[in-house]
Amino acid sequence: MTDIALGKSGLSTPPLVLGGNVFGWTADRAGSFAVLDRFAEGGGRMIDTADVYSAWAEGHKGGESETVIGEWLKTSGARGQMLIATKVGMLPGEGGKGLQPDRIRAAADASLGRLGVDTIDLYFAHKDDPDVPLAEVLGAFGELIDAGKIRALGASNYSAERLAEALRIADEKGLPRFTVMQPELNLLDRDQFEGALQRLCIAENIGVVPYYSLASGYLSGKYRGADDLRKSPRGFKAKTYMERRGPAVLAVMDRIAAETGATLSQIALAWVAQQPGVTAPIASATTVDQLGELLGSMDLALSAEHLAMLSAA
Repeated sequence: MTDIALGKSGLSTPPLVLGGNVFGWTADRAGSFAVLDRFAEGGGRMIDTADVYSAWAEGHKGGESETVIGEWLKTSGARGQMLIATKVGMLPGEGGKGLQPDRIRAAADASLGRLGVDTIDLYFAHKDDPDVPLAEVLGAFGELIDAGKIRALGASNYSAERLAEALRIADEKGLPRFTVMQPELNLLDRDQFEGALQRLCIAENIGVVPYYSLASGYLSGKYRGADDLRKSPRGFKAKTYMERRGPAVLAVMDRIAAETGATLSQIALAWVAQQPGVTAPIASATTVDQLGELLGSMDLALSAEHLAMLSAA
């Protein structure tokens, strides 16, 4: 599988990034290790996590996912083949909250410690912080780059307007640019990326790695009725898809699955991967079988007709 350049970041990845939100949460240590082993064996190259994963779970405080990934990197010896992306901005702690410069510095050091690495390959601002001037945010990230603590800089959940402003300020002041974008994008959630943000990323050659590519698992087809909502802690979100365009989209996906032999998850990921400007979708798995299915999406090329059918639905 050929790697695809992540914009101007200097990094590249096959057309699937492994999401780490489940590690240490719905996937325990042993299960997480098994999934990570399979991802490495299957040619995966990038793992995406965040310091806030999984602070939302009872008894958790954040950092659980990074800790599991760090332990796996140490025991597997796979650091040399794996790129690590993590994020700052949603977990308050030492140095403040959001993207305050002192918080960025402290959070980066904490993430490096949990991951057990010297350098974070791709460090994302997890969400925009309008209370901190963009020049101060980029300046703090620049210090980390100069110190060798991060290689490349990304933005997640930024509007087109704020991303454009950040790029302008970076160029004017000689500060590091955001070179990768992480928006929400799937067949059922398209508004955040499509339009102005998509055009900006293409024009500025910014790599794009969308999250929620499977719509919290709904597009895998496992939530077909109300009784299915109890299958996962994320089932609550599937209910909103059931009440919207979800069933119509699944019907089209079922038809394409019958014609191609691909699974619904593979079709959903391939659709994201083939959208203009997208480098690679992010998807997570709690079992080796699930991951094996996701890896199969990297070899699926949907026809123009199938892409049009899915987009129309």
